[in-house]
Amino acid sequence: MPAVPAPMHDLAILYQQHHGWLRGWLHRKVGNGFDAADLAQSTFLRALTAHNVDAVREPRAWLTTIACNLLINHVRRRAIEQACLDALALLPEAVAPAPEVRLMFLETLVELDRRLAGLPAQARQAFLLAQLDGMGQQQIALELGISLATVKRHLAKAALRCFFPE
Repeated sequence: MPAVPAPMHDLAILYQQHHGWLRGWLHRKVGNGFDAADLAQSTFLRALTAHNVDAVREPRAWLTTIACNLLINHVRRRAIEQACLDALALLPEAVAPAPEVRLMFLETLVELDRRLAGLPAQARQAFLLAQLDGMGQQQIALELGISLATVKRHLAKAALRCFFPE
């Protein structure tokens, strides 16, 4: 029987000692066991890719940090999903997209949100005004009370994030 590599062994111990606690903590945050179990598993999957698991001094704090980041993503995705479903519900049934198109659209929106998340709020707002409301740069400058040069910088920064993510 092959020996288990040390990092995998450390993660197995971490999982045994803290999985139940983490799942319970997440259950209190999200309000249901299914999402809590999924988020707990995702937390340990992220931990699996981390280096030096054995060097972690405060495992619960470390796991909580990972879980909080995943929880934020989960809540954002659910909000986007609900907004998308609300918008699609307004469409007449004859023109409503097929389920696979809805899923593709939702995945695109979630990815776009992820890419724009690191931008300053004003840059995101300028980009969304241009893309969703069809506003021109001068209109955006007036709407946001900023210079045209700033609008151009914001739009360029947002476009870079969308087309060339880090």
